[in-house]
Amino acid sequence: MQAEYITVHPDNPQKRNIHQICEILRRGGVGVIPTDSAYALCCMLENKNAMERITRIRQVSKTHNFTLLCRDLSELSTYAKVDNSVFRLIKNNTPGAYTFILPATKEVPRRLMNEKRKTIGIRVPKHAIIDALITELNEPLMSCTLLLPEQEDPESDPVEINSKLSKLVDVIVDGGVVAPQPTTVIRFEEEGPVVRRVGLGDPSPFMD
Repeated sequence: MQAEYITVHPDNPQKRNIHQICEILRRGGVGVIPTDSAYALCCMLENKNAMERITRIRQVSKTHNFTLLCRDLSELSTYAKVDNSVFRLIKNNTPGAYTFILPATKEVPRRLMNEKRKTIGIRVPKHAIIDALITELNEPLMSCTLLLPEQEDPESDPVEINSKLSKLVDVIVDGGVVAPQPTTVIRFEEEGPVVRRVGLGDPSPFMD
């Protein structure tokens, strides 16, 4: 198997290319896709086999936390328990380089949530390629950062990614070099938002 290598304009994604990528993902494929913070390994939400392939590529346990990549907050209540104040706070700061850790609803399969805390990670990236893909798929994508075993930094160059992973994934989306920067992680607890990691997103709206 050799991955499809598809070049997509990072600001004006070509519809034909987006459709081709979506078809591969719909068929159960694993994709390498650029986001606003790093390249990510992605698959369809219900594809258990593809998720297992991703854990093998990353060499992480089956309980590794995946993140839902969403186009907007229209489906937030399907996957996470949020009240009006939390919804407004997230809405006012998306899209952007944040990962929100929220209590998961019963709609979230157990394999997708943090088993101990019953939480789910959700992102609304600010990136035209991801936005176009999720719009065509009409559902979120499961993702995790493309950080290969024994490396400290995520992969940033799609040409290098292709040389390393072309036989392990189904599609590699070349959206240009992405300087890897971690997202800012915000966990919502009963007492309010807690900044768990400061990254690319401005943490100040979530701090007292």
